[in-house]
Amino acid sequence: MLEEAMVCGRYMVDGLGRSVSARFRFARQWALGDRKSPIAATPALVLLDGDEDIDARLAPFRSSTDDAIPATLQFESRLPLSPPDFSSPSPRWEVSIGHVLPPSLDEADAGEPAGTGQLLPVSWQRLNHDAALTDPDLSPDVVVLVDAVQLAAQPGRLIEAITTLKRRFPGALLWTPGLGGPDNVAVLAWFGVDLFDLARSRQANAAGALLTEQGPRYPVESMEEGVSMEQQVKHWELAIASVRAALADDQLRSLVDRQSLNSPRLVEHLRRHDLHCKTIPGLLSSHVERGFTFPCHSVSIQSDPIITDWESFLSTQYRAPQGLDTILILLPCSARKPYRLSKSHGRFIRAIGTSACHEVMVTSPLGLVPRDLEEVWPAAQYDVPVTGDWTGDELSRITRMFDALVSRHSYQRIINHSGIEFTHSSIDIINTREGDSAGSHEALERLSQAVKEAVDEFSARGRKTERILLDNFSSVARKQMKSDAWIDGLKVRGKPPRYRLERDGNQMALWSTDRCGFSLPKAVIPQLAELKALPEVHLRTGVQWKGDIFGALVESFDENIRAGSDLLVYQDQTVIGLARAHAPGWEWPGTPGRLAKSHQRL
Repeated sequence: MLEEAMVCGRYMVDGLGRSVSARFRFARQWALGDRKSPIAATPALVLLDGDEDIDARLAPFRSSTDDAIPATLQFESRLPLSPPDFSSPSPRWEVSIGHVLPPSLDEADAGEPAGTGQLLPVSWQRLNHDAALTDPDLSPDVVVLVDAVQLAAQPGRLIEAITTLKRRFPGALLWTPGLGGPDNVAVLAWFGVDLFDLARSRQANAAGALLTEQGPRYPVESMEEGVSMEQQVKHWELAIASVRAALADDQLRSLVDRQSLNSPRLVEHLRRHDLHCKTIPGLLSSHVERGFTFPCHSVSIQSDPIITDWESFLSTQYRAPQGLDTILILLPCSARKPYRLSKSHGRFIRAIGTSACHEVMVTSPLGLVPRDLEEVWPAAQYDVPVTGDWTGDELSRITRMFDALVSRHSYQRIINHSGIEFTHSSIDIINTREGDSAGSHEALERLSQAVKEAVDEFSARGRKTERILLDNFSSVARKQMKSDAWIDGLKVRGKPPRYRLERDGNQMALWSTDRCGFSLPKAVIPQLAELKALPEVHLRTGVQWKGDIFGALVESFDENIRAGSDLLVYQDQTVIGLARAHAPGWEWPGTPGRLAKSHQRL
């Protein structure tokens, strides 16, 4: 954290040392204190007046308000969290909350503005009326949504307020006083909330109830349960541990889906959040690490933005490899990814017996997955229960994507081995299943015969192995980058799965199974820059790029940057290297810590 403050060229007086240690979309785990040896982390608790002292690592902050009108909010750390020396407990701030009107009076102006600074209280009225929030120099450490409880009762407003604050102040911790509990901490953390308090646990204690991860309930006396604040805090510890573990393992969405079922209101908030996120550029990841799994176990996952993003790409941008849009074969998916490694797809491939057809898998929740994209995120990482039954939403998505795929290509024959019924007004569709299982001898015989007849009728030509690989790599480049023209003329060398793409004996890319994408060397940078094939980051004139990229180094950037994507790094309009994004574009700049990791330098 000390180095980062020095990069910025200044120290925040009584500021809060923090850096992101785990992130997924809006959810963050912030490491608090010195970046090299943090002493606390979020999600975390804020102690209020009347709370008993608990471990400061769980509750690193304390807050109180006075009785004045308007009230003053005090917020202080219980641990040494301020750079540069991280010595005595700090920071400590005071700020006026101002007059806060009910959210229903959103057109009214409260008149008495709230204060600004490193502690920033915000209400719905302030979001709608206070122009001071747009000041580019305003960079708070902690934002407090003071009327969060009231907003939660107004359809859509809580999500709108949280999302607006996260995008405007991505580097700040967000606290929603009185709203959080062990039963919704995962959902609120998914929305972007970092700090919580014991207000609802104290209410449960007064009512003789226990607030747990599954919601409030009466204690089980036979298990020696009670409602004391000590036991209430124990459930907070378990809930926060679950969120931190899920964030570290990239499995928070699965936990959120389960916890949202605790109340109808949480389900409503999650659905509105998913809808809201579909409009935010750069929110989703472009690559994920090997072993990452996208769990699709619940119905609510159908509204996840990654599903919409995949459907949008396949329906509006995807194109089949050149010369491969004569014969379309629709196949069922498999539990194993990539599909071609499964036993079932081994049988399909042998039955098809040619590389002259365009193979597309029919699956949930992604809808359609072309064979040439089966190794990229999210097609290679989703995990869905296979029951053979299809919901109306799944069938609607598959039909929409099928219609879009056919309309954008020149298929003359469609061979349907998927088990789902498809129709088209002008293209012959041959059903090779006829009610049999996809892997049955009879169905495979019909598949083989239909393919042979179509290939003969349309004189479709097969492709050699190198051509197949280059076609696949071109499709991946069109999905993950802005251009695939840099692949033209390359040769494929090496053994699977570590293929090298070379030009005149020089390596221009390496296929990386660890990130389901390309690893790019220096040699290809000039061509990528010429084609504008990657998002760009421009560094300030005069700064030295010695290590990773921090916000203070950045002059401008592409707001559509996705976490995991490769970036072209420029300075003074000259490309100087490549970096790999850790933070998505909506966080650039404004988030302390590393935004991108240095990858190659010219």
